[in-house]
Amino acid sequence: MKGDIRTLDRIRFHYEVERSLSDQLRQASSSERGKLYHSLYNELFTRVTDHEQFQVKGNAEAREKETAIQFGRLKPFLGKNDVYCEIGAGDCALAIEAAKHVKKAYAVEVSEVISENANFPENLTFVLSDGISIPIPERTVDIVYSNQLMEHLHPEDSVSQLNNIYKTLKPGGKYVCITPNRLSGPHDISRYFDDVATGFHLKEYTNYDLRDVFAKAGFRKFRVILSWQHVVVPWLLPLAPFVPMERMLETLPKKLRRRLSFALGIMKFVAIK
Repeated sequence: MKGDIRTLDRIRFHYEVERSLSDQLRQASSSERGKLYHSLYNELFTRVTDHEQFQVKGNAEAREKETAIQFGRLKPFLGKNDVYCEIGAGDCALAIEAAKHVKKAYAVEVSEVISENANFPENLTFVLSDGISIPIPERTVDIVYSNQLMEHLHPEDSVSQLNNIYKTLKPGGKYVCITPNRLSGPHDISRYFDDVATGFHLKEYTNYDLRDVFAKAGFRKFRVILSWQHVVVPWLLPLAPFVPMERMLETLPKKLRRRLSFALGIMKFVAIK
């Protein structure tokens, strides 16, 4: 399979495990999901020992490249006196790098498995979450960042988590949300088998979907980061041009839409408090 070094049997095993576990989240009540995010992701990473995240973690060159690309998006918006918070920090490589450039940093995760043995600097605090709560003091954070997180939330939980993120931000604070565009999806393990996301991507979005759900949490200003690999435009662009483009693409047949939506594959959406 393109983009994955595993055999088809191992990819199918991953798919079947993730499909089974994610169905539990889809069918669970809101009170049950608060416990399930942590337990199900721990189970996924325990059972799928060759998960793509482990492949990146075990490949120093790939890990450094990915961290550099992500940090490049963030760097123009970080100041030495800022407080930074990463939601869904994974192996914490990016949070550790960001902590070198800010006063205080938080790494929020639902599972501690991927970040085991990480060497945290003194100004970085690891915070274990239920997937919805953000246990950080209110109105203390300048920049919140997430990469490949929003799509993992149950749709009913997305506004709840955004409400909690909004509370942590200072006035004028920014939430940089990196998430795959559903028009070119699916983007989880089900991309090899299904037409829509059926794994732990419980909902994939467009830019206008994000605008609507972020507005429900109180955000009123929306922008976009334009970047490609290590090249980053160091100022925020207006969201407006992207919305009609997506609505036009959505009217096209599925295969053509996916092909033409490739450039929109990863959204770098910014909401400002």
